[in-house]
Amino acid sequence: MRNILAALLIGASALAGAGAAAAQTGPLRIEIDQGVIEPLPYAVPDFVPETPAAAEYAAEIARVIASDLSGTGLFREVPASAHISKVAAFDGPVKFADWKAVNAQALITGAVSVTGNGLTVRFRGYDVFAEKELETALQFTGTTDGWRRMAHKVADAIYSEITGESGYFDSRVVYVSESGPKNDRRKRLAVMDYDGANVQYLTNSASIVLAPRFSPTGDRVLYTSYESGFPQIHVLDVGQVQRKVLSSGDGTMSFAPRFAPDGRTIVYSQTQGGNTDLFSMDISTGANTRLTSAPSIETAPSFSPDGSQIVFESDRSGSQQLYVMPAGGGEARRISFGEGRYGTPVWSPRGDMVAFTKQNKGRFHIGVMRTDGSEERLLTASFLDEGPTWAPNGRVIMFTRESQGSSGRALLYSVDITGRNLKPVKTPDGASDPSWSPLQK
Repeated sequence: MRNILAALLIGASALAGAGAAAAQTGPLRIEIDQGVIEPLPYAVPDFVPETPAAAEYAAEIARVIASDLSGTGLFREVPASAHISKVAAFDGPVKFADWKAVNAQALITGAVSVTGNGLTVRFRGYDVFAEKELETALQFTGTTDGWRRMAHKVADAIYSEITGESGYFDSRVVYVSESGPKNDRRKRLAVMDYDGANVQYLTNSASIVLAPRFSPTGDRVLYTSYESGFPQIHVLDVGQVQRKVLSSGDGTMSFAPRFAPDGRTIVYSQTQGGNTDLFSMDISTGANTRLTSAPSIETAPSFSPDGSQIVFESDRSGSQQLYVMPAGGGEARRISFGEGRYGTPVWSPRGDMVAFTKQNKGRFHIGVMRTDGSEERLLTASFLDEGPTWAPNGRVIMFTRESQGSSGRALLYSVDITGRNLKPVKTPDGASDPSWSPLQK
């Protein structure tokens, strides 16, 4: 059905991997070999403006699509300067020979029309060497203010068609925006598109904020605030920028919250009388349930996608390690057994892996392992890497990297789960503690 789908095999074997690019005379095929692949060459000419007002958007939409696809490291754009053919009409014939000549194995064409503040984007994808259209012909309609989001939607559709995986470009990231010197950091919550565009600030910097976490529907954010002088959990409606405190009781400190997959329950850490344990809370009623009871420190909980289990960090064995237990509490089993200390575990949206922070021999790493602790793989290494968060499709991880020294600052980076394509994420100021939203509706 889709020749290019067979061209890019990025399945469950990605961590082990095997293979290389096939010759152009056969089916297009790119397989991962220990994180090293040959990116798929593609072309995306400027989209065709079908109304006068569409001209300012047509080229920009094509550029965002190209940035999305090339940014994965799985695709390589054939630059416009190399194009032989020009696409002057969306419904015109495709000169496949011209695109073959520049080795474009995939071609994306589109058209844009604007009426008032309404914007419509049409697009098609082609397998150039098979000389056939992909099953991606779609139309998105919205407002001119949302043109970038429509570009992300087009890129998601193309990415999904070629890789067989769901996309992640039409998503957002909430994070802590940091400014000021290292000894006097000002922190406030911010939300942005996954690529760093369209930054909006959700709180001011009057009090310290930590650990923002998106809800499963992407409309609310949990975070920890020191506004009262000690840590308390807040929930904020992103659209309305309205917030409320989720009280865990007098004389307690609550922090490290995360939503359950149902969006109605949260799990968090609570310190009382010098002891830190895990609790769950029904958001609507405020009723909480104690999940652990031990003299050790239990924190950084994260639900499995089906809501049946929780992974968390604990020093109950004498050092900071990772454990998994039933979501309602009960016996926990340790899953981390390598050298060093493990923390900030986060369950993959696919349910097959846990991402974590590891500290060993003076270095920090972002890593992944299977949910039983097997196949541990370290993806990064630096002075300080921490706090991973998963893209909605479970393919990419974003995290905080802080540079050392008095002038050092925190920035956001992303990396593929194979350890390739490590790159910074652009933000206006310093940034830390990211949390990736699901795909937008």
